[in-house]
Amino acid sequence: MGIAIQLRSDYTADDLRASARDSDDSVQTRRLLSLVEIYDGGARGRAGRVGGVGLQTIRDWVLRFNAGGPDGLVDKKPPGAVSRLNDDHRQALAAAVERGPLPAVDGVVRWRLSDLAQWAWEEFGVSVSRQTISRELHGLGYAKLSARPRHHAQEPEAIPAFKKTSPPRWRRSAPLSR
Repeated sequence: MGIAIQLRSDYTADDLRASARDSDDSVQTRRLLSLVEIYDGGARGRAGRVGGVGLQTIRDWVLRFNAGGPDGLVDKKPPGAVSRLNDDHRQALAAAVERGPLPAVDGVVRWRLSDLAQWAWEEFGVSVSRQTISRELHGLGYAKLSARPRHHAQEPEAIPAFKKTSPPRWRRSAPLSR
């Protein structure tokens, strides 16, 4: 059996109880109360039962607490996968969106997300999904805009005849009768 790792001496059980009481994070509170059991002289197995975990997890919590205090027991957001597009790729993507597609070169008359994903593959050899392109464009400050649809046979001279217009001035209502 190994030797138990000692807890920090600059905290007491009462300090951890106060931190647990003030915490809005239920996971941190459970971890703090498990460590309170150790500060009160209880066995590590008892602390594991208080927290609903095993001895190895209690050891991990002690190490995190010793390294970062009560804030070390808060779960941090995992970093996630590394982005496939670097800053140079993003700048080139923004430049391509700004200049627009060249139908003779790019084969499209307007950029769609799938077209931009294909463009990224042809330019950089980077395979990205439409969702990734959408997220990157949103991060660059772009929003999805689409033109208002127009019928191909629409006559510009006929548009004013179909517009709804208000009368030049409103008429007064008739006086109320009893």
